[in-house]
Amino acid sequence: MSLYAQRGVSAQKEEVHAAIKNLDAGLYANAFCKMYPDYLGGDPNWVNISHADGAGTKSILAYLYWKETGDKSVWRGIAQDAVAMNLDDLLCVGIYDNLLFSSTIDRNKAVIPGEVLGEVIDGTQDFFNILKTYGVNIHYLGGETADVGDVVRTIAVNGTMTARWPKNKLITNDKIGEGDVIVGFASSGQATYEIEYNSGLGSNGLTSARHDVLNKHYAMNFPETFEPQLNEGVVYIGNNRLTDEVEVFSNKLSIGKLLLSPTRTYAPLLKALLESHFEAINGIIHCSGGGQTKCMKYLPKPLKIVKDNLFTIPPIFQLIQKNSGSDYREMYQVFNMGHRLEIFTNETSALEMIEIAKQFNIEAQIVGKVYQSDKKELVLSGTFGEIIY
Repeated sequence: MSLYAQRGVSAQKEEVHAAIKNLDAGLYANAFCKMYPDYLGGDPNWVNISHADGAGTKSILAYLYWKETGDKSVWRGIAQDAVAMNLDDLLCVGIYDNLLFSSTIDRNKAVIPGEVLGEVIDGTQDFFNILKTYGVNIHYLGGETADVGDVVRTIAVNGTMTARWPKNKLITNDKIGEGDVIVGFASSGQATYEIEYNSGLGSNGLTSARHDVLNKHYAMNFPETFEPQLNEGVVYIGNNRLTDEVEVFSNKLSIGKLLLSPTRTYAPLLKALLESHFEAINGIIHCSGGGQTKCMKYLPKPLKIVKDNLFTIPPIFQLIQKNSGSDYREMYQVFNMGHRLEIFTNETSALEMIEIAKQFNIEAQIVGKVYQSDKKELVLSGTFGEIIY
């Protein structure tokens, strides 16, 4: 059993999918997000969508970093995580403007004071203000903040994003087919709209990242940050403290900052791509839960995807793997490992999209191709060899 599973989490969310198997898949079964008829406006040419996501266990890392350093600004990154994980899912179906956001914050008041709530709420609005300058308008409706110490040990930061969108501007993934190339857009680096280097970790796999990298100091001093029934052998098994520094491209960065890099949103870039290359975009995948295997879930028919030109693995994932000893199969199934967004398109358009990405200082490259097959299959190949899912 993988370390991820031993910690009570699943990259593939098998039990969740089993629980929802009888639910209506919506209008477009292969789309990245579920969409329904325009019940709000009554227009047959429009759809409604309401999507929920959050920062996950990354908020525990913020808690540890804040307690250890006193830096409360780290909570603003958690606010961005909760927004980006919603927004970038909606971007995958073509929605990038005039969105509504409502936050849900559950806290244990005994350990999370009001100043933390203020940072999360103000950080959410500040992030929306930045996106507005790029033409991505998100309206903050407030939300629910509950003191539920009997339910959560520290804090859970989540949200719901709602939109109404024309059907003729949707990306449903139904057009993905043989011959498509796949453009990957880097998750790490520093985009023009980011204030510092982004490790690329995002908001997935943080349970593993936290326990694999950090050492027993955190188990002994912060027992409220993990499930007490877990086997000690999977709890904070790493070698590092959050304040330890590592060299990243000739710069010294703390491990805490690397783990807590706010989830990069691709909204400014995707707005540009959807406006200039909409007809050429056959599919969009957000490589979130499930990492590089996420694409398999949204294929419209049996196809073989070969990713044989993957990004060089960013330092944060190398650090996690070094500490955990996880094999590449598990790493690519849990983490994005270098790119968190991929677009299925033709080769000519792919090269044009790569050039547009440069304008935002986001590295992009053709990472693979789609082939005819009698079953859904994914092949990853690189210096690590070949992995088949």
